[in-house]
Amino acid sequence: MSKFKKQKKELPPISTASLPDIVFMLLFFFMVSTTMRETELMIKPPQLPQAHAIKKFEHKNLVSTVYIGKSLNPNKKGDVIQLNDKIARVSDIQGFIFNNREKLQEEEIPFMTTLFKADIDAKVGTIADIKRNLRDIDALKISYAAVGRNE
Repeated sequence: MSKFKKQKKELPPISTASLPDIVFMLLFFFMVSTTMRETELMIKPPQLPQAHAIKKFEHKNLVSTVYIGKSLNPNKKGDVIQLNDKIARVSDIQGFIFNNREKLQEEEIPFMTTLFKADIDAKVGTIADIKRNLRDIDALKISYAAVGRNE
């Protein structure tokens, strides 16, 4: 009989000491490589009118932005409407608002606002046509983007 018995060795537990380092490296990688989605303008950047009083939106997820201005294409005359990342017609406004409503909860829909970012030289007729289409679908809360006056 031997003096020493063979014992079965268990595997040591996996070391988690480097786990926080790995997590922070991944977090840093995604923070650096991710960009926030912004609408790419397909119209000339609108020169916004000046206003005496400006109020910022508290809930930006309840805002649907309609861009109105001149086209980047010199052959295209008149005002151009941009919804998200595409050029649209006035008749496309209703579908745009309905798509944005689908993304919201039922109790948030009355607080949904349509924001016009219209160039200072945009025709009032274009804005009136858009407002008429919004009125037909009961999207009555409208706001206009403006810049503050430097006093």
